[in-house]
Amino acid sequence: MSAPRGVAVKICGVTRPEHVRAAAEAGASMVGLVFVTGSPREVDRATAERILSELPEGLEPVALVATHDGRHPALEWWTGRVQLHGDEDESACERVASKGRAVMRGFAFSPEAVRRWDACAAVDTLVVDGPRGGGGHGFDHAALAPMVPGLRARVLLAGGLSPANVRGAIDRVRPWGVDVSSGVERERGTKDAALVAEFCREAGVSPRRARPSAS
Repeated sequence: MSAPRGVAVKICGVTRPEHVRAAAEAGASMVGLVFVTGSPREVDRATAERILSELPEGLEPVALVATHDGRHPALEWWTGRVQLHGDEDESACERVASKGRAVMRGFAFSPEAVRRWDACAAVDTLVVDGPRGGGGHGFDHAALAPMVPGLRARVLLAGGLSPANVRGAIDRVRPWGVDVSSGVERERGTKDAALVAEFCREAGVSPRRARPSAS
């Protein structure tokens, strides 16, 4: 799913329905729900289902999990797109994909990691991150940029992005999309609607009014 204009934008680590509404109104096309124990953005099933029940039309939810083998309690009931962001290997990605779920693979940037996961047919999106996902740490975009045109999978650029630097990152890397979490928070784990709107605007995404889905 692409953004209305420019790159796709994913707002990761949403924990409340109002975060999702802010993302939709700003023009984002994806939101990430984190099912990682110990994360300040972790949600349980009840919270996730409440968010999903109020998900605005045109916004795709993504379950972020960190596993060893592609098995996770959330994946027993989640039916949509999945972002694997742990120690999973290719067989774990294939296991999740075999259940009919689109797979995004998150990993810390290195040229070797980009080549490895681009070669995995079960993965349709590379979430290229900094050294510690969700921590606001970036990496050398100049090393990734020349690789992007030759990749099979689409690239969702993550790691240390904020309203202040996302435009420059897009201009340098030319990714399919960008992913932000801590860069649109004023308090850890709580999204700020004004920062979400500014991030989307700097990413070249047109704002829209969100209409609640029929569910």
